[in-house]
Amino acid sequence: MMGLGTIVNVAAIIVGGAAGLVLKKIISGRITDTVMQGVGLAVVVIGISGALSAAFTVADGELLSNHILIMIIALAIGAVIGELIQIEGKLESFGKLCESKLTKPGETSTFAQGFITATLVFCVGSMAIVGSLEDGINRNSDILFAKSTLDGIAAMIFASTMGIGVLFSAITVGVYQGTITFLSVFAAPYLNDVVVAQMSLIGSVLIMSIGVNLLKIAKIKVGNLLPAMFIPLIYYLIRLYI
Repeated sequence: MMGLGTIVNVAAIIVGGAAGLVLKKIISGRITDTVMQGVGLAVVVIGISGALSAAFTVADGELLSNHILIMIIALAIGAVIGELIQIEGKLESFGKLCESKLTKPGETSTFAQGFITATLVFCVGSMAIVGSLEDGINRNSDILFAKSTLDGIAAMIFASTMGIGVLFSAITVGVYQGTITFLSVFAAPYLNDVVVAQMSLIGSVLIMSIGVNLLKIAKIKVGNLLPAMFIPLIYYLIRLYI
């Protein structure tokens, strides 16, 4: 069934997030802060490992770099597009709107933070893209099933520290992955191994950026960098037809 992987993924986020809300009532703020630091470190490591595996290969005892130039160009172009569209701003506005409906006036809430952070973590990365493509092209949901397990655990951790906003990220995950799954039928002829590898590299860099944000080392507008992930496909189409 086409789209089954995304449906399961959305359900896993909701279930995991709900479990996290129960934990939130049990754990103290001090524990919450330490957990978030641990999660931030883990996300950075995941991003670095994915980027290194996609960007470098070993041949005859030599370390060779791959796709570095396209990564730099894609991030630059993607940043311009993202800033013009204001993707992160729109995500934040949606989060703030939901927050205003679900919290009392004057009450401190981490709804928007939880929504944006969870949305970016669940949508950025090779598993979201490759899994959605595999689901649409080959009707194989195995990658998204594996992602669902990881996302369910992550949703539980995030919700236990950032609250109910994490559950609402299931909406954007459903729309994002569902759209990729649907469009994959038309994009399949152009998604060769090189293009997918380049998209995965950029996704890993963005994952690392999310970890940096969680550790509060810097404030990177990861949402506005999302278009960069699709620049390799656009570049390939331009080279193919021009």
